[in-house]
Amino acid sequence: MTADAAHGTLLDRYSHALTGLFGPPQRALVSGSGVRVVDEDGREYVDLLAGIAVNSLGHAHPRLVAAVSEQAGRLMHVSNLFTSEPQVGLAEDLLRLSGAPAGSSVFFANSGSEANEAAFKLARRHGGEDPSGLRTRVIALEGAFHGRTMGALALTSKEAYRAPFEPLPGGVERIPGGDLDALQAALAPDAEGRTVAAVLLEPVQGEGGVHGWPAGYLAGVRAATREAGALMILDEVQSGIGRTGSWFAFQDPAVTGGDPVVPDAFTLAKGLGGGVPIGALVSVGSEVSALLRPGQHGTTFGGNPLAAAAARAVLATIEEEALLENVRRVGAALGDGLRAVDSVTEVRQYGLWLGVDLAADAVRPLPDAGPAPAVVRAALEGGWIVNATGPRTLRLAPPLILDEADARDFVAALPTILSAAGQPTENRGASL
Repeated sequence: MTADAAHGTLLDRYSHALTGLFGPPQRALVSGSGVRVVDEDGREYVDLLAGIAVNSLGHAHPRLVAAVSEQAGRLMHVSNLFTSEPQVGLAEDLLRLSGAPAGSSVFFANSGSEANEAAFKLARRHGGEDPSGLRTRVIALEGAFHGRTMGALALTSKEAYRAPFEPLPGGVERIPGGDLDALQAALAPDAEGRTVAAVLLEPVQGEGGVHGWPAGYLAGVRAATREAGALMILDEVQSGIGRTGSWFAFQDPAVTGGDPVVPDAFTLAKGLGGGVPIGALVSVGSEVSALLRPGQHGTTFGGNPLAAAAARAVLATIEEEALLENVRRVGAALGDGLRAVDSVTEVRQYGLWLGVDLAADAVRPLPDAGPAPAVVRAALEGGWIVNATGPRTLRLAPPLILDEADARDFVAALPTILSAAGQPTENRGASL
């Protein structure tokens, strides 16, 4: 059987066995090491997406592999009737790294959507503490993405995601991001006297193309929510665990425009487990931690010893290998290099998290869907994994271990990739 036949057979098996929610896979990947992955035909790719900001230590990092192997040989899962050292230790690590005060606490889940579901419930419980019973509203931002489960979907902005599943959980209102006047207006009681339980937002919106906020906006949200008695909940699912060059984006001056902005709660997932599924809701302070009481929420797999051990290994490696500094240094070099490329009109860069906007005519002939999807395909043919978040926007979220040499190589390759993206499909491989 030829390599092409084997690949075709695997894609055919996929189409007959898996629910068609993601479209045909671009490649079948079989192994990886560091920032590189290899497909079943033996072709190698530099992974500048990291499983969409998940593989924070890259692929097959020895420390993560050892931690998972060792823990699997000892204890993989216990029910939530029990606890384990990895679970307790991980919670302590997150509270320490976030600077959370005494009385703060962590709830572990399995994904970002589940962490945001827990945050939604936290908001409902904050409303439930209002003796009037009128604190029922939750504010989210236009352009936000918080997940695909029903509660998280109600918080997500994109109509195409929400419409097939309506009616969704109610009480969610959307306002423009970056507009403190709009926030102040939304925080006022509505015509029925209902007030806001929580404002839930991303420090940087990743799904829409890595868009941050004007300097002072997050601090303004913090002040306004505190004055209104509403919770400020940050979705750090994609931005957390070193992605921006700080442990959490709310600590990062490049994100906040100044001092850290401490929320009442924040959610994590993606990079926390380095590829092992885990999510978390961190409640800041004893009052917020007390809102969710025994029996009001739960999970079977959340925080099990295997996932917690993996996450502890990720955090320890980031600390001991000085990866936050690496993220800042390499991210800045990558951003500067991309800004100098013809046809790149804007680069939004927060550590190793970049939104790269392309000129409308960056690809000739211009594809109907815009240049970015064509560039993603051409990049893959050339051995680079990136993705598009819109017709003209590329997103890069490489492993935190990316070095400057690979960053320079991608910048140097991008003009050739752009040229190849405008050629017929059958010619792209030769051109790269």
